[in-house]
Amino acid sequence: MLSGVGSSMMSIIFHIISIIRTTVFYLSFALWTALWSTVMILFIYPFRFRLRHRVFVKTWAIVSVYLCRLICGVRWNVKGRENIPETPCVIISNHQSTWETFFLQTLLTPQTQVIKQELLRIPFFGWAFKKIKPIAISRKDARQALQQVRDQGKAALEHNVWVLIFPEGTRTKPGEPGKFSRGGAGLAKAAEVDILPIAHNAGSFWPNDGWLKKPGTIQIEIGPVVNTEKLSVAEANDAARSWIANSLSKMN
Repeated sequence: MLSGVGSSMMSIIFHIISIIRTTVFYLSFALWTALWSTVMILFIYPFRFRLRHRVFVKTWAIVSVYLCRLICGVRWNVKGRENIPETPCVIISNHQSTWETFFLQTLLTPQTQVIKQELLRIPFFGWAFKKIKPIAISRKDARQALQQVRDQGKAALEHNVWVLIFPEGTRTKPGEPGKFSRGGAGLAKAAEVDILPIAHNAGSFWPNDGWLKKPGTIQIEIGPVVNTEKLSVAEANDAARSWIANSLSKMN
C-alpha cells in the first residue's frame, strides 16, 4: 500500500519536473530563436549563399539541440558517419518530430531543405529562414510542388548544396515509417546523384502528440548511399524506405 503511494508520488514529482524543464526549454528556445533570427536578418547579406547555412543556420541549430540536451536531458548518438559521401546528394530521412529538423542542419552543410510555405510566415524564424532560400512548397498543388522540388533541388545540388527531404510529408509516430512520396528519389534521378538515407527515433523523446520532452538518447543512423544510376525512381524510393524501416525496427 505504502509502496504504491510512494510510486504514485514519485510519478507526480517527475511529471512536474518534466513540465518545468519543458517550459524553461521553450522559453529559452523562443528567446534564442528571436535573438538569432534578428541577427540573421541584419547581418546575413554580406555572406555568400554557401556560407549562410554554415554561419547562421548551423549555429542556430547547434545551440537549439544543446538547449534541449542541457534543459530536458535529450541526448543523441550518431552511427554511420563514415557513410557520408564527399559530394553532396539528396538526404532522405524519416520524420517524427521537430528535433531532427534542427539536428540534421548540424550534420551536413551547406544544406537546403523542402519545407511548407507556412513556415516562412512565422515571425522572426520565418523571416530569417527565407534568407537561406529553402524549397518552400504548397501542399495544395502536388504536381507543382514536385516540379518545384525537382527544379530548385537540382539547382542546389549543381552548386554542391545538400538537399534534405522528409518524404513522409508529415510527422509520424515512432516505429514503421509512413508512405514515402517519390519527390526525393525523383530529384536524385533527375540530378544524377545518390540518396543518403538517415533513420532516427527522435519521436520517442520529442513526441509529436504532446509538448513534454522525455530525457533519453535519440539514436541516429546514417545508411550507405543508395546509388540511383541503375534504379528507377520507384526502386530508389523503395530502397531508401526499406533501409530506414529496417534501421528503425532495431531502435524500437
